[in-house]
Amino acid sequence: MSVSIKNLSVRYGTRTVVDDVSVSFARGAVGLLGRNGAGKSSVLKALLGLLIPAHGSISFVDLPPDASPETVRAHIGYMPEREAYLPQCSGFEMVAMLGMLSAMPRKDAYRRAHEVLYLVGLEEQRYRSVASYSAGMRQKAKLAAALVHDPQLLLLDEPTNGLDPDGRSDMLALVRQLSKDLGKSVVFSTHILQDVEAVCDSAVVMEQGRVVAHGTLRELTGGVAHQYGVLVDPANDAITQGLMEVGRVENLGNGRYTVWLADKVDVRAIFAAALRAGSVVRSLVQQRRSLEAVFLQVVGQASEARTGPAS
Repeated sequence: MSVSIKNLSVRYGTRTVVDDVSVSFARGAVGLLGRNGAGKSSVLKALLGLLIPAHGSISFVDLPPDASPETVRAHIGYMPEREAYLPQCSGFEMVAMLGMLSAMPRKDAYRRAHEVLYLVGLEEQRYRSVASYSAGMRQKAKLAAALVHDPQLLLLDEPTNGLDPDGRSDMLALVRQLSKDLGKSVVFSTHILQDVEAVCDSAVVMEQGRVVAHGTLRELTGGVAHQYGVLVDPANDAITQGLMEVGRVENLGNGRYTVWLADKVDVRAIFAAALRAGSVVRSLVQQRRSLEAVFLQVVGQASEARTGPAS
């Protein structure tokens, strides 16, 4: 299931928390990135129909345009950021109850509760009180509750929040499995960039209630224009001079260079310079930015656009 948002604004009283957002969440796993307070959770709640937008529209592929919030929620699984469990229940009882609240017959809800608790790795702890679970186990129980009615779309709000490294690794593996192997569409809301890089195909970056960047991870982290990492053998003054003739060069030592080609200069100029110098290009890689570098750049630009450049 894919989602299209057009001109969405959400306000709490007079404070605008989502400001005229237009973006689509494609099938697969999409990271919804932003600092705390950027508006991510409000977008998720608007998708669920838990918040009434000030204006704008949300449409779900495969659902009619006039689908009720109840119909929409029947196709969506939601894992909230905050603690959301029933302390007096076992894991099985909680997940089965939520299945029945999703209009599943009791027998089906029991069966599905067993299945999803097994899927998330809680099969041996399913009859224990949820209150006795560790933080990682409670996160898994929340994920099982989001999955019990077999939704097409999962909205995960900070699913790795508060987890230790092992718990975080387990949760990311589960999200990858749901997206890659089980065909679920996932909106993964987080401020942890490495989590998005680990499980998502694309990302949407929010800052101060607005979308400031979106696209596939390949598009967002695409190679810096004309920047290459080069390894040559042998390294000598002639190859350094030859590379300087085709662009800007940083000599990293041991035959390694970073080369910024001048505009309209083809990458084959690097091989030609090496040939003239009597050297061989052993490696040439177009360098890519990290998602962190992209995030800092677009968030910084958005903040500067709103407040003006720092003095």
